[in-house]
Amino acid sequence: MNKTNQAVAQKLLQINAIKLSPKNPFTWASGLNSPIYCDNRMILSFPEVRTYVGDQLVETSKQFEHFNHVSGVATAGIAHGLILAEKLGLPFSYVRSKAKAHGRQNLIEGSIEEGSKVLLVEDLISTGGSALQAVQAVRDTGVEVVGVLAIFTYEFERAKNAFAEANCPYHTLSNYTTLLETSLNANYISEEEYLTLKQWNADPHKWSDAFIKK
Repeated sequence: MNKTNQAVAQKLLQINAIKLSPKNPFTWASGLNSPIYCDNRMILSFPEVRTYVGDQLVETSKQFEHFNHVSGVATAGIAHGLILAEKLGLPFSYVRSKAKAHGRQNLIEGSIEEGSKVLLVEDLISTGGSALQAVQAVRDTGVEVVGVLAIFTYEFERAKNAFAEANCPYHTLSNYTTLLETSLNANYISEEEYLTLKQWNADPHKWSDAFIKK
């Protein structure tokens, strides 16, 4: 188990950025029942964790090709992207989920110079939809995207396939597999709950439908 992956997972659990509740699942905005809820905005409220995560964003960003601009994916990726840009002394912008309905109707806020190489920062990768939408928005300006850096991923096959199809590399500070192992080792969850959480990850929609029928 990668030490950084494990340390990040531990910190997210400690500050309740990630909550696990197999018996009383959360309802996502999509309507899906999920035994896990991840809110990496919580990191911003804990200075020590915020500093650690920022440092690990810097380290993990070294896995990408050279880049000279950082852009955050709205809204949760904005703060983390800005932290990374500040630490690296690089220009920053952010990508909206949709263009503003007034003013200049910007989709990208901030200035990305022609010839820039952009690293996009997202807080969480589930299906990869929001991140890849942002990737395309930046590419549409004629600027190169070197990849997407996120704090956590659910490791859904759908996301892996989507990033591969978009020819877009991505790396994360931690992941679902590490989270489950860390939670089990710390007695945060039982063996039974561990198996339930693995079943959900293998097929979230099937698990959600089965829970509703109970």
